[in-house]
Amino acid sequence: MSSSAVQPREATTLQNLQAAFTGESNAHVRYTAFARKADEEGYGQIASLFRAAARAEQIHAANHAVVIAKMGGKAQAEIQTPAVKSTRENLAAAIAGEECERDVMYPGFIKEAEAQKNSAAVRTFHRALEAEAEHARLYQEALAHIGQMRKKTAYYVCPTCGYTAEKPAFDRCPVCNHPREKFEMVE
Repeated sequence: MSSSAVQPREATTLQNLQAAFTGESNAHVRYTAFARKADEEGYGQIASLFRAAARAEQIHAANHAVVIAKMGGKAQAEIQTPAVKSTRENLAAAIAGEECERDVMYPGFIKEAEAQKNSAAVRTFHRALEAEAEHARLYQEALAHIGQMRKKTAYYVCPTCGYTAEKPAFDRCPVCNHPREKFEMVE
């Protein structure tokens, strides 16, 4: 089905998927740039966290793209040049973005997809929401302990849903049930 053949009510979820794809694609670029800045400033652990989150955003975008294609659309994103500031400011910006996705964007998208009975969209939105909530927590912790975040540390990213953990204390992903041993290590 082409995007022009999508029913009007479905168009909203397709538009939401496209907005989420664009947001996640831009977050990947932004966090990659933030990681370079953190490296420059000597915050190895924060750089690792930004790289892990960038990988997670890439996974979210890919998951959204699959559902967009299933609905007959084509995933497209206009990539913006990120504003890179100090690592402290970049963490604050990242927290604000993740909290907005967690508290406003994804809950609204999920509600609309549920109303349209689009289980694939609900699943991809829910998985991203859960990962974004964890990103917000990890960024808040990094900002609170910024002075102690100099040493590079590995983070682990679920290749299915993008859930990110510093020390995975679980056997299976808490979001999608993917085995922990298949998580990607990112430094």
